[in-house]
Parts: sequence; structure tokens; C-alpha cells
Amino acid sequence: MKSLSVLELSKLYNINRQTIYNNINKGILSKNSDNKIDFSEAIRVFGEPVKKVDVKESVKIDSLNSAEFLLLRQQVDMLKNQLSDAKDRESFYHNQIETMQRLLEAPRPYTTSFIDPEKTQSEPILDENNEVIAKPPKEPEVVENSRISIPEHIEPEPEKRGFWSRFFLPNG
Repeated sequence: MKSLSVLELSKLYNINRQTIYNNINKGILSKNSDNKIDFSEAIRVFGEPVKKVDVKESVKIDSLNSAEFLLLRQQVDMLKNQLSDAKDRESFYHNQIETMQRLLEAPRPYTTSFIDPEKTQSEPILDENNEVIAKPPKEPEVVENSRISIPEHIEPEPEKRGFWSRFFLPNG
């Protein structure tokens, strides 16, 4: 709503400025933080003004509001552009993810086979025509690292002992 100074209010209602100040001091009329009186507050106290408010004055007073309005409009437009850019990026990355998932091979399910403990696979499995279907697996060979040689005269490292075992268990 429109805010008026004491001088503008006195001219609008054709009353003395001192009357307005007295009403403010008595608490009948209140001022804003910018020391102006709200037009609706003036109507509440003094009633409708005798002469109409000029449209040109309201444009001058609202010019600050219109500048703020333009600034806010620009910010809203900028945020809309940023939102549309973010949505475009999101759809691009979503398409990239789908493409990568199609390119990756689906993992094969883990198949378990029953192994009869009595029958070990030391013999190849044959079909009806006596053709080899599966060969027995080879035993893994244990290969020692030939580069690192451990001398035989070195004693094995003693077992690590905890803090309390040092006090309560005998030395070993």
C-alpha cells in the first residue's frame, strides 16, 4: 500500500501537521520504519480524504517498487534458464547411463553343480557315444617363490601377546 509523509498527509486531509504528530504521540496513528504513514492507517483514523490522490504521485512513489519488480523479474528469468539447462544436462546424463548399461554385458548367473563326494572327477565324463564331455580339473600346483630364500636356522616369530596376557599368563 502507499506510504505518505506527514506533509503529504496534511495536504491530503487539509489538517495541520501538528495534529498528525499529536495523533502519532498518543498512539492513535502509527508510522512505518521509514517514518511514513500507511495510507490505510490514515483512512482508519481520518476517514476518506476529501480530494482524490493523484495518479502521478503514486507512480513516483511506486517507481522504486517497479525497479525492484524489474530486478526480480530478471532474476526469475535467469533461474528459469538455469533450471532448463539443468534438466537438459540431466536428460543427457540419463541417456549416457542407458547407453553404457546396454553396452555392458549382463552378468551371468552363478551356476552351482552338484558334486557327488563318492565319485571324484578323476575320470573324464563321457556321453552316449563315448565322447568326452568334461575333463577332470587339474590339481593346482604349489609353486614356491624361488627369489626369496628363507634360511632354516631362523626361529619362527613368537605369537603376539595382548596387553593383559603379559601380566596374567606365564612367559612362554
